[in-house]
Formats: sequence, C-alpha cells, structure tokens
Amino acid sequence: MSRFDVAVIGGGAAGMLCAAMAGQRGRRVVLLEHTRSPGEKIRISGGGRCNFTNLHTQPENFLSNNPHFCRSALAGYTPHDFVDLMRRHGIAFHEKHRGQLFCDDSAAQIIDMLRAECELGQVVWRVGCSVAAVRCEGAAYVLDTSQGPLTAGALVVATGGLSIPRIGASDLGYRLARQFGLRVIEPRPGLVPLVFDPEAWRPFAKLAGVSVQANLVGQGVFGSAAFHEDLLFTHRGLSGPAALQISSYWQPGQSLSIDLAPGIDWAAVIKGKGALRATAASLLAGTLPKRLAEHCVQTAMPGAGLTRAVADLSDKALHALAITVSEWRTTPTGTEGFRKAEVTVGGVDTNALSSRTMEARAVRGLYFIGEVVDVTGWLGGYNFQWAWASAAACARAI
Repeated sequence: MSRFDVAVIGGGAAGMLCAAMAGQRGRRVVLLEHTRSPGEKIRISGGGRCNFTNLHTQPENFLSNNPHFCRSALAGYTPHDFVDLMRRHGIAFHEKHRGQLFCDDSAAQIIDMLRAECELGQVVWRVGCSVAAVRCEGAAYVLDTSQGPLTAGALVVATGGLSIPRIGASDLGYRLARQFGLRVIEPRPGLVPLVFDPEAWRPFAKLAGVSVQANLVGQGVFGSAAFHEDLLFTHRGLSGPAALQISSYWQPGQSLSIDLAPGIDWAAVIKGKGALRATAASLLAGTLPKRLAEHCVQTAMPGAGLTRAVADLSDKALHALAITVSEWRTTPTGTEGFRKAEVTVGGVDTNALSSRTMEARAVRGLYFIGEVVDVTGWLGGYNFQWAWASAAACARAI
C-alpha cells in the first residue's frame, strides 16, 4: 500500500495549490483527481482567460452562514501573493475593471503554473482516479481508489461544489463531511441566471439579447443586497453580472426591485429642452436601448401608442412610465440550476472548521478547502481568491 503524509482529493484550483505548497514544505503528497483534466474550471473561466483574483478582495465580498470565517485565510494569502506567484512564472495579466485580473493569453497558463509548482513539491499525481471509500485506521486515513489503496496522515478535501456538472462536479466532498459527522449547509446554485414563468415572461422574451446597466435589489437568507452591473435579457429570464450577483442571495418566492436607468432624474428629463415635443419612447431611447425603451412605454401606457408626444401624456401616465423604468418589481420562479451556475452556495458548515487551518475541529487531520466549504464569493475573481487563500491556510498547517 502506498503511504503519504498528505492526500488531497480534487485537482482544481484549491487542491493543486494546496498540494504544491504542502509538498514544498517537505510533505510527501498525493493529489487525486477523478477526471482526466485537472483544473478544468480554471480552463473555462473568464472566457478562457481566467479571472484569477480581484485586487479589492474583502471579507464583505463573500457569503456564508458564518460571515467572519473567511477573514483569517484571506488575510493570510492575499491577491498580491498570488500575483507574485504569477510574476515568478512570467505570466502576463491585466486588470479588466473593478480590480478583476485576467491572463493576457490563456487560462491554461495558470494550470501549467500550478502543475509546475506541484513538480517542485514532488507531488505524486493520480489522474482519472476515483475514490470509492475513506476510513480511519489508527492515526491514518485509508483511501480505496480505482488505482489501488493508499494511506495518508492527513486528508484534504478539495472536491469543489455541484456547479457545471459537465466538467465533473461531484458531491463526494459533502458525503465525506457527513461521514465524519460534519454538518453540510444545503448546496444551491450561485452566480446563475434567473428564470421566470414562461407565460408571464412572454412579453419580455422579445428583449432577448438586450443589455443595460441596472440596479438590482433583493432580500435573501444573507440579508438585502444591491448590485449596479450589466443586466442581460434572455428568452427565459435575466442574466448578466447584475442577475448573477443577486442570484446568490435570492430565495424562491422573493421579488426583485430593478432600476433600469439608475441615476436618471426623470422629472428633469421630461422638463428638458425639447422633451415635450418628443415621444416618450424617443425620450427613453436616449438612455435605454430602443427595444427596451419601447417595451417600457407599452407596459406603462398600454394602448397609448409609441408616437404620442410627452406634452400629450397625463401626469399619471408619465408617473407610471417612471415607475416602470426605475422601480420594476418582478419575481423569478427559479434559476437555470447547477448546469449554468458558476459556483455553489452552501457546503461544509464552517462552524465545524478552524478558520486558521481549515481542519475539522472534531476530526484530527481532516481538512476542507475551496468551494466545498460554505464560503461563496461575488462574481469577479473572488471565488478563485478564496480557493488560493483556503489552500494556503491548509498547506501551512499540515
């Protein structure tokens, strides 16, 4: 039977960095990945260029039932630490906006970098290797795998969440947590498009492909949240950064308040030069995409037509139009699910883990890192930073 100091299950972002850092600390490490392509989520992220961190990362950018849990790990391994690693490997990158860093070339460079770091740590790879069972024997963990049994003094679970099943998402991490007595916060899709009742959405389906800067406000299990981002209309509902952000907070049955033209003083616009002679649709089209402007007019003033001048509209009609644009309230019926979700909300209960080491408080030598833990970041590189930070905290403690 093969014997190691550390066994890491999961060859994604968190698993590879943890294995590399532990190996470089002199630990004999084996890294097990059940697919044939380690780091696949890295490869497909950011349009193939990987939004690998965010310079503005703060604990407030993360959702968890224990909101303070992530503070220690994030402070111990910052975006600048990962940037230093990128620079040592000569990987060029750029800031897109709001602190989001992307590779200039390809996300594959990050995978190659992490594999090179694993080589420096003499990490043993077991690719295409599934784990059938895990048990404790004395002070060691015994893993029964498709490539034979092995033992390790410490077990790191970096199996990720349930998002994007087509690239190999698995519930193994949750099953292992429950096996060893740890609570799991029910996983659900996060950073995912919102969908609506098909019949109710029919008037909006014609707006598919329209994008606008909007304010979305919602109330959920983590309290209220508001995001000012691009909003994209689809045939089934709402997508784009604003919808993805609010989806992590949204709970079934809860409505959203949407301002399609934030910062616009409609009273001032209507009183502006030439406004009274303009049609409501053309006036709105100065701020909104034409199709959306026409939709708002038809919604607020059905039967009034698109050709009537503002001067011919009643105050009541103009008020209804302003409400339609700036205070649209709508209730999704669901999301596109894990199939389209970028992350998983929920996971291993952080109350069962040490925030400094990621070790299970009641199970010596058992660690959980990355997306499998109940810590979920906003859109924009935050989830990768959690992967790096939790991996580093664990590797330094093993």
